[in-house]
Amino acid sequence: MDNISSLKELGFTQYEAACYMALISKHPVNGSKLSKISGIARSRIYDVLRSMISKGYVLETESSQYAPFPPDELIKKLSIEFEQKIKAFGQEVKKALQEPAYEYIWTLTGYNNIMLKAKEMINNAKKEIYARLFSKSSNYLEKYLRQADKRGVNIRYIAMGDVSVNFDVQVIHPEQDLLLEKIGGRSFDIITDKKESLAGIFDPEDEDASPISWTRNKWFVTANRDSLRHDFYHYFLTKTYDDDKELTEKEKKIYQIIKNDE
Repeated sequence: MDNISSLKELGFTQYEAACYMALISKHPVNGSKLSKISGIARSRIYDVLRSMISKGYVLETESSQYAPFPPDELIKKLSIEFEQKIKAFGQEVKKALQEPAYEYIWTLTGYNNIMLKAKEMINNAKKEIYARLFSKSSNYLEKYLRQADKRGVNIRYIAMGDVSVNFDVQVIHPEQDLLLEKIGGRSFDIITDKKESLAGIFDPEDEDASPISWTRNKWFVTANRDSLRHDFYHYFLTKTYDDDKELTEKEKKIYQIIKNDE
């Protein structure tokens, strides 16, 4: 049944899916035999076969027996057809698309869905990534952040506690434990190329239901990016004012970098 459901999602009718799955389990067979093994009434089986032959999914032999198009070739055929349809759809959308007057803010849910969106944003980043992550999210995205770093993307990283990654421009948030208690969850922020923002708070008791906002809205992206920039300043002020310590040479360089990141 799962195989039939999958074929239906690819454009097969219920009968076509049942017919094809029956044929790949036993072929060649005549229509009468196929009716029995597929569960399709004999009065319908030949209509189904004619439809599938016209689509190139089934072959009729000279002895009026039937065989399925090889599954590996069917997968290739469906892939090509799907790509062609997507391409055609994209062209039609491009023709009809109006210039947006406003970029909306979308709410995403589902921890894995959000991580996949973050991965996509990181992989597509060209110039800059600002990130503020707790260890769980950091562990998931570390590989992709390192790849971005290697291809020359500027990483500005605020670690919310101990994490394994270590970028040239990175600080540890001075009050991550207090912040976790104050906001009631783990903050999550990815801002790429001053164009996209993925931000919100994961509720530790229900991560999948936690709403995380994604947008390309200019003002929302700018505000989120500035929030992370201010966390760098928070680190510098805490060290120099509260802890009465001097910045290291590396920290002074980071300060200048963040200051110049207008």
